[in-house]
Amino acid sequence: MILISDSGSTKTDWVLSDGGTVMRRVRTEGINPFHQSVERIDGIIHENLLPSIGDVDIEKVFFYGSGCTPEMVPVVSGVLSNVFPDAGLIDVNGDLMAAARAVCGRRKGVACILGTGANSCLYDGTQIIANTPPLGYILGDEGSGAVLGKLFLNALLKGFLPSEMKNDFFREYGVTYPDIIRKVYREPQANRFLATTANFISAHTDNAQLRKMVCDNFHDFFRRNLSQYNYRGPVGFVGGIAYQFSHLLETVADEEGYSVSVIMKSPIDGLLKYHIA
Repeated sequence: MILISDSGSTKTDWVLSDGGTVMRRVRTEGINPFHQSVERIDGIIHENLLPSIGDVDIEKVFFYGSGCTPEMVPVVSGVLSNVFPDAGLIDVNGDLMAAARAVCGRRKGVACILGTGANSCLYDGTQIIANTPPLGYILGDEGSGAVLGKLFLNALLKGFLPSEMKNDFFREYGVTYPDIIRKVYREPQANRFLATTANFISAHTDNAQLRKMVCDNFHDFFRRNLSQYNYRGPVGFVGGIAYQFSHLLETVADEEGYSVSVIMKSPIDGLLKYHIA
């Protein structure tokens, strides 16, 4: 059997497959070696994963995760090797490789992540051959949920959006102006809070200002990231923001001269297809 995982900082999706047949799907706490110790990662696997998959013979493990940089790959590989000592292969890669393999398979193309953060790469069918640095939501991350949230809250609090919308947002999210300032400037993981506004924005894209805000954010993503690759072949996307605003993303892609091959909320099924092909 093979075990495939797609991990972010908040959740990890695991799929256990036997000859292409899905035996188990499990969701556990997120695993990120930048933020968690070896002991914590080992604990998540032992406490959350193993009881759910039972005593099975794991032959190969394919782990993809945020924080799995070249320096951190040995950390995760070491934990997995200890948990699955009989596995003949343990392959650990970053989330960008997950996106590339999920949306491109073994073909050349551009793979993009549009979620809380944003990233992209040019993939030759085997390796990532170019990557525009995303730079995070302060310096970059165009197209992401965090940047969209930043633009939205700026317009909302400065009076560029209807006051009724501001009142609706405050009521729905249970926040006040001081709460927002605190969450953005004083509490950890402000990017996640900013990205949560995407649900409200998605429900109000009948508003022309919000619709333009989403589209402008996507235009910036194409112009400041994908243009660097000088490649106009198929572009695939994974991530909640890409999925939630797929109709607007496809429109912007067409306006920028790109064709969208696929939009996936999560790469896990694309990875399953890649590894059993």
